[in-house]
Amino acid sequence: LVQPDRRRTGAARRADVMATLSHEIRTPLNGVLGMAGLLEGTRLDATQRAYLATLKDSGDHLLNLVGSVLDWARLDAGRIDVEPGTVDLERLLQGVAELLSPQAHAKGIEIGWAVEGPLREVTADDGRLRQILFNLAGNAVKMTATGGVRLLARTDPAPDGASSLTLAVADSGPGLSPEAQIRIFEAFEQTPEGVQAGGAGLGLAIVRGLAEALGGAVSVSSTLGDGAVFAFRMALPEAALPTSATTVPLAGRVVAVVTASAVVFEAAALQLRSLGAQALRIESLKAVDALASPVDLVLFDAPPGRLPTAPAVAPTLVLVAPEARARLARLRTRSGGSTRGYAGWLIKPLRRASLEARALAVLAPDAGHPAQARPGALDDDRGQVAAVPLHLDVLLAEENPVNALLARTLLRRLGCRVDGVTTGAEAVEAASARPYDLILLDLRMPGMDGLAAARAIRAAGLTTPIAALTANAFDEDRRACLEAGMDAFLTKPLDPAALGALLATCGHRAAA
Repeated sequence: LVQPDRRRTGAARRADVMATLSHEIRTPLNGVLGMAGLLEGTRLDATQRAYLATLKDSGDHLLNLVGSVLDWARLDAGRIDVEPGTVDLERLLQGVAELLSPQAHAKGIEIGWAVEGPLREVTADDGRLRQILFNLAGNAVKMTATGGVRLLARTDPAPDGASSLTLAVADSGPGLSPEAQIRIFEAFEQTPEGVQAGGAGLGLAIVRGLAEALGGAVSVSSTLGDGAVFAFRMALPEAALPTSATTVPLAGRVVAVVTASAVVFEAAALQLRSLGAQALRIESLKAVDALASPVDLVLFDAPPGRLPTAPAVAPTLVLVAPEARARLARLRTRSGGSTRGYAGWLIKPLRRASLEARALAVLAPDAGHPAQARPGALDDDRGQVAAVPLHLDVLLAEENPVNALLARTLLRRLGCRVDGVTTGAEAVEAASARPYDLILLDLRMPGMDGLAAARAIRAAGLTTPIAALTANAFDEDRRACLEAGMDAFLTKPLDPAALGALLATCGHRAAA
């Protein structure tokens, strides 16, 4: 009777040890990766850039490995809390797909997403679903050399009046043998392709543990040599009404999708169908003009190289990866002669909201679509660091000198004035002495930590925006920060785009 308790105690102790080791490993590793990011912005020759890319790839791999081992230890100790809340399925899939798109496009493969079913929002644990989807999709990108990866969320009504949720990831990778499908969700089990791709063999085991914690299950369907489909399924706690709009703004429209990628077409077709449009797959841009029946809009998945002239039969939007934005300047000038030129662009992986807004702006320019009132709203600006509208005063509380140097450098590059302290008590004193536009608090500082400092700042009546800086990315850490009065949560190493977006928000608040 005592043995199970001893096992749980042993597992809990292992989890505590791993959490401590994780932080101690992550702190210098974040400094390495952060400084590598700063070095990337300096003048380097081709050989130095190649060395730096290898350094960053190796560091990212080690950071992911540390996270996987810690996740496994927490699952082993039963320390997985489930916090149900409202989950926006489109935002969930969009976020994971866009996070993995640079890695996918660097390999020459595509990634896309779509949501099917009557529900756009469900009640579940957003953080756990995101972790499941990210592990499945990240594994698929890692294993896929040609073709691509597609993410799908589907809701289905259940016989008792409730609903079920399916998150699926389909890839065109090497597939799995029947034997491999049986053991692939076991810890440290890897196929030969998985060993070659790198990793500890924990990602899918973690997915299974999280799926069971949510009351669901994960499965795989595959044919060796013909890709795989991993699916997570769970029952939703109660019946829900559709939250998506019942209108179909592109009803009756026919859209030609010109692409060589099945992933791009399937994702676009599902998103267009949800908007009421019919999608036709066309193999080449020249074939559009030869279509027997008319089309209302053309989506052209542009390959690398020179852009051809747009077809004359319908307005054309060109699809490009975020890293290919330099090519978009050529689309601002319309072609002469008998052609109409390109009407605009969309960034891959496609966002349904951007597709809707851009299509309506082209097909119904006089309808007063809300997106037209916002300058630049139709030009998807993914991949660009948000501009800082004001020179902001920022208080930075960071004990580690390397991480402090990294944060100060990024903040000053973004136009900020920075005051630095190294303890929570000093942060409270500085925040009370003069006004700031933003306070950045490291969660682990000697004496008064970041959470205690945030509570003290709020107790003093200060409403200055506070953001946490931490190597821990667990949902419970985020909740603890919000409960302490913080407004945002930034993980280390600092992402310049995320920091820029936060500063832009603070700048708008300061200007209000």
